[in-house]
Amino acid sequence: MAGTIFCEPSDLYNLLNQYNRLSRLAEFNYLCLIDARAKGQYNASHIIAARNAHWDTNGTFVMPEGVEVESMRYIVVYDSNTSSLPGSIPGEAIACAEALTKASQYPVQILKGGFQRFSAYYPFFRTQKILYTVKELESLKPYPVEILQGQLYMGDFKQAINPHILKDLKINALVNVSEDNSLLFEKGNHTVLHICVSDSVEDNLYSSFERICVFIGTRINTGYAVLIFSSHGISRCSTVVMAFLMHHLKYTLKEAWQHVLRCRTNMRPNRGFVEQLSDWELKTLGRRITDVAEPHF
Repeated sequence: MAGTIFCEPSDLYNLLNQYNRLSRLAEFNYLCLIDARAKGQYNASHIIAARNAHWDTNGTFVMPEGVEVESMRYIVVYDSNTSSLPGSIPGEAIACAEALTKASQYPVQILKGGFQRFSAYYPFFRTQKILYTVKELESLKPYPVEILQGQLYMGDFKQAINPHILKDLKINALVNVSEDNSLLFEKGNHTVLHICVSDSVEDNLYSSFERICVFIGTRINTGYAVLIFSSHGISRCSTVVMAFLMHHLKYTLKEAWQHVLRCRTNMRPNRGFVEQLSDWELKTLGRRITDVAEPHF
């Protein structure tokens, strides 16, 4: 059995917002999200794309119809407010998760704090819609991924110019790491730092790291939420996010890389930016700790 683990609301938020060209929620073996609350609670409001748990007359959990649990990469279960570890007071989420572990290859995740905590952080991800077609899932507009809870987000240009996203996430400041500065003419009341750079191994982001980190740190320390974005939200913005984590939290490059990869699974700085991050690790931590020659860098 794969067992159960807790996941934070931000972990589920980021799972819901993964995409390549289209939302990954449309992939049949990507995410199975189970709402273990009573049917009435589920019908009143639930997390987008969640299925209501079903139990037979003997109180045994019934596997979701049409879901191949064995091949599912992520399985997340939630109830109203479970926040204690399995082995204490059993809740609906724990009972449901333990049943799912019998078939899952990966640990089944229990949402810490349940629906109450998640919907308090992300009320815009609540819905009453029960059934989604593949086309509807493909057309969902992902939000920027969350790097630091309520403080730092990473996304693409389309997300940065979406006023609903900026409002929902309470974004006050943006870092535009691209050659396109058209956002400057539509920024409204938002503060924008534009770093003009192309996604080329020859381009220099290192010389802007200090300025960017001071900009982000100042805004976060005064209660602002910051969005870092580039054209596609994959290379340039992930480089800047890692530079900030190394500066602000004293992460090694490897730790920063792993953190950002957990938030967005297809992030990928180009090789030139990786070398610049290695130089930044030397500057911020006083020595090179991470071997960037490793295959996964």
